[in-house]
Amino acid sequence: MPSNQNLQEESIYNLIPQEKVIPPKPPRYESKFKETAKEEIKKVKQDHRTMGYAKEPVQKPTEYLKSHEKEPKLPEPQKTGRINQPAKPSVPHPVKDRPLLGVKTNKNFISQNAVDTIMAVPRKPEKNFVDTRKGDKFKLEPSGLEPVYVKKKTFGTVPTYLIERNEERAKFKAEYEAYMQEYFKKGAMRTMSDGERDAILQGLKQNWDDLHHAFQSLSVSIDTLPKKMKKEKLESEMKALEKDIDLLQRHQLIYIAD
Repeated sequence: MPSNQNLQEESIYNLIPQEKVIPPKPPRYESKFKETAKEEIKKVKQDHRTMGYAKEPVQKPTEYLKSHEKEPKLPEPQKTGRINQPAKPSVPHPVKDRPLLGVKTNKNFISQNAVDTIMAVPRKPEKNFVDTRKGDKFKLEPSGLEPVYVKKKTFGTVPTYLIERNEERAKFKAEYEAYMQEYFKKGAMRTMSDGERDAILQGLKQNWDDLHHAFQSLSVSIDTLPKKMKKEKLESEMKALEKDIDLLQRHQLIYIAD
């Protein structure tokens, strides 16, 4: 067998015919989802879905196209007329239904009309308003310009549901007070009376006024440590009094342990 070096050069061995070696083809690629795809296609596939019939069906010779066969056909006409309505009365007969002639009455229509006019109740004038320069009139009541609601009989009265709600609230408050009195009687506690509460409030307010007067009497410049400490002390005492006054004013019932 000649070497590669001999093949590149001219050699007598090159004249010897050599068999061509055909390399084998690699195996054909097949997806692992091939069978799954076939089954899915079979499930979805329908006959004549895209390509039509394998062979177009032809009509029989006796079923040839006739005249006016492809024209649109209108629906059958329906009967029109009155449905569940009585017919109008017939025209009066010229002989049988002839009105009576020559009938006279003694009624004085002129005097009767005068009496009816005198006894009639005068009609109230219609309330209108004009909002254009051409004189276009509109009704006043539906426009909202006239206070109609204030003329109602129930205007200004307390609604029924508010009365019931206030009664329920008063009843609940009375029951709660009775319960709390009974509860604190067992614990030896009593409620503060209105006189005591007012006296305490007046005393607290008087003390706050005295402190406020002292606070206003301080010097404008707080340049020393004693002045600063005095100002802070007055402010803290005033805040404590304000807190106590607010507590007494907000709560109507205050319980005291004897």
